[in-house]
Amino acid sequence: MSDLIDTWASEPLATLERESLRRKLEPLESPVGARVRIDGRELINFSSNDYLGLAAHPELVKAAHTALDAHGVGAGASRLVVGDTTAHQSLERALASFEGTEAALLFNSGYAANVGALAALFGPGDVLFSDALNHASLIDGCRLSRARVVVYPHGDVEALESLLRENPGRRRAVVTDAVFSMDGDRAPLKALREVCTRHAAALFVDEAHATGVLGATGRGLCELEGVTPDVHVGTLSKALGSFGGFVCGSTALRELLLNRARTLIFSTALPAAVCAAAERALELVREGSARRNLDTLRAQLGAKSSAIFPVMLGSAENALRVSAELREAGLLVKAIRPPTVPEGTSRLRIAVTAAHTTDDVTQLLAVLERSGAVRASAVHTGTGDEERAGVGRRA
Repeated sequence: MSDLIDTWASEPLATLERESLRRKLEPLESPVGARVRIDGRELINFSSNDYLGLAAHPELVKAAHTALDAHGVGAGASRLVVGDTTAHQSLERALASFEGTEAALLFNSGYAANVGALAALFGPGDVLFSDALNHASLIDGCRLSRARVVVYPHGDVEALESLLRENPGRRRAVVTDAVFSMDGDRAPLKALREVCTRHAAALFVDEAHATGVLGATGRGLCELEGVTPDVHVGTLSKALGSFGGFVCGSTALRELLLNRARTLIFSTALPAAVCAAAERALELVREGSARRNLDTLRAQLGAKSSAIFPVMLGSAENALRVSAELREAGLLVKAIRPPTVPEGTSRLRIAVTAAHTTDDVTQLLAVLERSGAVRASAVHTGTGDEERAGVGRRA
């Protein structure tokens, strides 16, 4: 039997190798941060989603240690059995307060939150309108709901409105990321809210890459745009430096998901230490100092929409080549290739964090210029110019 499975596995692996699409793990020998150690070498890390530099923050570590002493390591069961703790409840209250909603519900990841919420809320007879560049968790959640899925062109509100007119259903919702993880651009949330209101559709927004980065208090793009979605999803694992996901909304929404979201009901609960660390992160986000530093570095890099700065290189081979050149210069910038992004749009996905320095960003831009990934005119600081060569499109 194992020989048969090996044959089935070896053939696609060989294809992935030929097409420069095979992935490999590279374990860190250090905590995640602006600098990491891989194979004994220190590298400046521009591949992390730790946007506020909180993943190894001593205050989060301290909070986790305290919770470990109080609750132990593992939860031992799902929350509906005996896996619920005071740490879970406290974090949910803090999240609801932070997001300005009646209630919040924790999930074991942002992926689990999206899949669980969409599959619990929608079903046969419903229609979900999904942005063409949505994250895989939103795509899979739409599919698993068994609702009819209508994909609209990325960020195209006019096309979406036409599709809403043409596709009636029992319940309808527009599903979108707030900040798109591979392009770093923003959804037109204000226009989406307006079109949803006109057509009696709900607005389902995933703020994974916007929470902690955008908004006056770090609540994300919804706060920045003054938009209230019907379902607000977020993650604890990016700017908040911990792990897990959450859904914020009404008390009725929370109770429904608690009873119907299979990704919550049939999963062992998050460890209490993770919850305690995330709650401390929320307090640090409210203080705002890390966000101010991040805003300065985003301006230097020209990443006006978010903390994500894509350099489009077309082929997987090109992306791997430039990534290797950056590695040689001491910079960790992973190549992003299909199926994560569409064919022909392989890229470097650069993420700036509050833990970087202006010298780090200057060094990155200089190496990108030498590699030919961006033109000389693209390498300057302080203007936030979105017309840089190679940024957000093929160089």
